[in-house]
Amino acid sequence: MEKTMFRNDERIYKYPLHQVTELNDLREMAENSAEKYADKNAYFLKDPVALRELDPRSPEAQNFKVNPKDDYRGVSYSEFNNDRLALGTALHNQGLNMNEKVVILSETRYEWYVSYLTTVSGLAVVCPMDIALMDNELENLLNRSEASTIFFTSKQESKLKAIKDNLKFAKHFISYDLPSEETKICLPEGAKLDFFWDLIDEGNLLRDKANFEYDKLPIDREALAVLLFTSGTTSTAKAVMLSHKNLITNVMDSCRMIQFDENDSVLSVLPLHHTYEATAGFLIPHYFGGTVAMCDGLRHITHNMQQAQVTVMIAVPLLLETIHRQVKKKIEADENLEKKFNLAVRVTRFLNKFNIDIRKKVFKNIHDTFGGKLRYIICGGAAVEPQILRELNEWGLNAFQGYGLTEASPIFAVNRPDYHEDAATGLPMPSTEVKIINPDDKGIGEIIGRGPSIMIGYYQDEELTKKAIDEDGFYHTGDYGYIDDRNFVYITGREANIIVTKNGKNIFPEEIESVIQQEHPIIAEIVVFGERDASGEQVITAEVYPNAEIIEKDPNLKGEALTSEKVRKRVREVVNSANLNLVPYKRVKAVELRDEPFPRNTSRKILRNKAQRNVDTVESVKSNN
Repeated sequence: MEKTMFRNDERIYKYPLHQVTELNDLREMAENSAEKYADKNAYFLKDPVALRELDPRSPEAQNFKVNPKDDYRGVSYSEFNNDRLALGTALHNQGLNMNEKVVILSETRYEWYVSYLTTVSGLAVVCPMDIALMDNELENLLNRSEASTIFFTSKQESKLKAIKDNLKFAKHFISYDLPSEETKICLPEGAKLDFFWDLIDEGNLLRDKANFEYDKLPIDREALAVLLFTSGTTSTAKAVMLSHKNLITNVMDSCRMIQFDENDSVLSVLPLHHTYEATAGFLIPHYFGGTVAMCDGLRHITHNMQQAQVTVMIAVPLLLETIHRQVKKKIEADENLEKKFNLAVRVTRFLNKFNIDIRKKVFKNIHDTFGGKLRYIICGGAAVEPQILRELNEWGLNAFQGYGLTEASPIFAVNRPDYHEDAATGLPMPSTEVKIINPDDKGIGEIIGRGPSIMIGYYQDEELTKKAIDEDGFYHTGDYGYIDDRNFVYITGREANIIVTKNGKNIFPEEIESVIQQEHPIIAEIVVFGERDASGEQVITAEVYPNAEIIEKDPNLKGEALTSEKVRKRVREVVNSANLNLVPYKRVKAVELRDEPFPRNTSRKILRNKAQRNVDTVESVKSNN
């Protein structure tokens, strides 16, 4: 029996959804914010060129390097919008149009934000590209996108040089850095090269002469506006087509679920080519008038949070786990401090039952580490361990997770700040109807969704689109899970990862991984998979990357290699103990150890298909199976 949650049924959200300004498209969003928040800071920067403190062509500008100790300075919404209008006017005057694609190949920079909103404001289709791609992968995706124009930085020149002779469509290149003679050598013969800041100047001159054609370009809110390649090899990466309707609906729905305001500031940490960061860390703050501060690098996150007085943090599980681990490490290093800390947790937990919340005062040192203003930590991109969320919340850090897919623009479900379940991915977005189809006896089935945030389809792939979106308009996520009695959505695993036993039982490896990881911190990373033995039966196997810090703290293991026999024995003991919490057919029968972390994609998700699956090297787990 299907279980369904219908969109716009506010009864499932516990407290009223927040009121939002209804907008039609991203250009209207840019215009509205420029008018409503004109003098407020839209972006915190340290780049003197973008801040208009240095001439872009000056020697000082060319030799400038960001110092993390430098203070942030602001670019207002009005200034940002003027740059958008100037760049758009210049490019429109040069003939760029909606029949063309524009790629952004750049690190997180102010120019990236301007280029994106400039392009989608009726000018052309924007295609953010992953800068971590290998040369051959980049070549393939640039050609698949059919992009005629490429924004790039000096750091990407070597990649462009390696593939320039094989680019089939690119004819116009725009550098965020002052081009040199070397830059010209990196581009295809005959290609047009412009400097970003020259185009801004050119556009301003045109607007001084009353050229405002760009401002009135028609926008079809249901047509392709943004083209995004999902993580995967160049042959499997799907090209997702999103419209203005898709994205602006997702932005407004997010603000209905979570209360933001113009006093909020967000630290941009994740790569902007990911739709999660582009929507949650860029478009949403721009919509509600917040300030986006650009991170100086992972090592400087806490310092940047203090500098920018960050109130909202957009995170992936790996980042959240790192923050959690660092805090725990400091506490556990001092036995007396650890005792006091644990007592404080018990006391605040008890008082919280009576709506007496003193967590921010009691755990002030932790809050001050992150700037003292942090209101929300919103985690997405992959599942996060419930125990980590639980402990962060016990410290007064309001941490909760959401569930997204590029095909859903991307937020599909999210917990609310004052109504969340640590193990759940959240409640469905207000405009999205969610179903569980073909559920088993435990209510677990495939999660599907329908609504205005769901993609148009896959670019130039009608067959794949038909497989993904059924005749009733439901997008089939490929994720399996269930909906509880309060309408929270839980994910148990991916269809592609399911292990099927000889007697037809489905096993979700993600469930087993979670149980084992919660058993003991010696398990840093784990991938569970099935290996068929000689009889054809699936041997449930776990490949484990042990936690070096935990090994060094253990007097019986200190100094041991990650794959030593002593470490193997300890990991086996942990797995055996975790197996007691699993039904017999889900229990791990074999364990492999690795001496380095699993490879990850740029979303920081483990590449499961690259985990070792060599059954000949499997170490058996004896007992408790």
